Amino acid sequence: MNKADLINKVAKVLGSKKSAKSAVYCVGSTITGALKKKEKVTLVGFGTFSVVKRAARKAKNPRTGEEIKVKAKNAPKFTPGKALKEAVK
Repeated sequence: MNKADLINKVAKVLGSKKSAKSAVYCVGSTITGALKKKEKVTLVGFGTFSVVKRAARKAKNPRTGEEIKVKAKNAPKFTPGKALKEAVK
């Protein structure tokens, strides 16, 4: 399922594709905004979005085998909730 498919599914519930598109974009931008502030977003039963710090490390370029340095960075993380895990068993 891609974003357009999700908007179409939400539109069936809300009755309007325009309001469904707004809702989907609003949820996405709200979660993104919270993660930018390094806040945790918990949707009970669905899961938790958070930011984790990835340490600097050394890696190898697969083409040349040359060792390169990868900088430390923040990365988004999603941890599924119990209800979501049970639903996809």
